[in-house]
Amino acid sequence: MPKDHARKKALAAIKGELGVKHTDAIALLDHPDADERETLERYLAEYIDINTYGEALAYLRQQQADPRNQLLCETCGWTNSMVCPECPGCGCYNDQCSGWRHAEYEAEMRAATGDYDADSDPYGCEECGAGGGGDPYGECCCYEDDEEQAA
Repeated sequence: MPKDHARKKALAAIKGELGVKHTDAIALLDHPDADERETLERYLAEYIDINTYGEALAYLRQQQADPRNQLLCETCGWTNSMVCPECPGCGCYNDQCSGWRHAEYEAEMRAATGDYDADSDPYGCEECGAGGGGDPYGECCCYEDDEEQAA
């Protein structure tokens, strides 16, 4: 397939998926950083108030310049907005600090990666895992047999 034909197909796909004009599709396709391009596409697809490549790029630059989004720790990937006020600050201290931020962000990161461990869920039943993993309505029935025998 000729290079121009492949480019035309890619532009048509971008315009169809994101509902942008031809010039915005060209700018998006020619964006130099692949990771940023993916983020720009996500902004155009998800945010109703972002309709052009220029608006998406401006929002991306705003997010990158925000001090809260700057990387706090390269080891754990926490940003400045995630800092824990009860310890030295980052996710490297998850096992050492009982701060609420650690449980909050650890759960979000596990949900994002799909790496869920029922044994480490502070809200679920230790034996069956009911009530944890984002399901607050899960009902533990581990001790129902004990109650029936006692009655």
